[in-house]
Amino acid sequence: MSGATVTMGNATQARSDALIALSNVNKHFGALHVLQNIDLTIARGEVVVVIGPSGGGKSTLCRAINRLETIDSGEIAIDGKPLPAEGKELARLRADVGMVFQSFNLFAHKTVLENVMLGQIKVRKKDKKDAEQRARSLLDRVGVAEQADKYPAQLSGGQQQRVAIARALAMDPKVMLFDEPTSALDPEMINEVLEVMQQLARDGMTMVVVTHEMGFARSAANRVVFMADGRIVEETTPEEFFTNPSSDRAKDFLSKILHH
Repeated sequence: MSGATVTMGNATQARSDALIALSNVNKHFGALHVLQNIDLTIARGEVVVVIGPSGGGKSTLCRAINRLETIDSGEIAIDGKPLPAEGKELARLRADVGMVFQSFNLFAHKTVLENVMLGQIKVRKKDKKDAEQRARSLLDRVGVAEQADKYPAQLSGGQQQRVAIARALAMDPKVMLFDEPTSALDPEMINEVLEVMQQLARDGMTMVVVTHEMGFARSAANRVVFMADGRIVEETTPEEFFTNPSSDRAKDFLSKILHH
């Protein structure tokens, strides 16, 4: 047992409907043990927010789920299948696992519309007309429909991040991973991105979100996973975590960031 406090009444039920399952996952960067015996199961339709001090392994965990980071030992399964190592299988898996990063990673030389169409045509083999239709409806859903013909550089950071979300959604992923999606944004743009994410959560999208936005963790998460020093220290409901954290590590973290 990694010392994690699990107060999940439906944990067994969640396991049977696990969309993502990590068991005994370890990862080193040189001498640094960044993921230590991680066990984590995420059910279909669940929103899990991963929080904790910087350098605690949160982003590495997120990136390991779609194999942007390899792991040293343990197993990660998505929808019952072990993570493929490389090649076509891995490309297919990445299409099923949408990823939104801190930086927007949009193609600068393509329009917003083309950015959202590209993966659909190349990976999902959709025809152009269908891809365009889907792209336009998603751009509308994230509130940037009128920016379709612009290039990324002509958009604000908040708009670019919403395009990046639309692009990930265009692949019809089974799960969306968000790795600090608002940390590169100006304060006034953070809410417009969080609002889109809140809506996705309400629509039942399975989401793993690494963030420093405690308001989002509180309102959108089904479960909060608190990581520090490469371990999962606590795993519980937002209500329980924010009002009654059980570990000293979490109490210390919360006292520093929540100014009562």
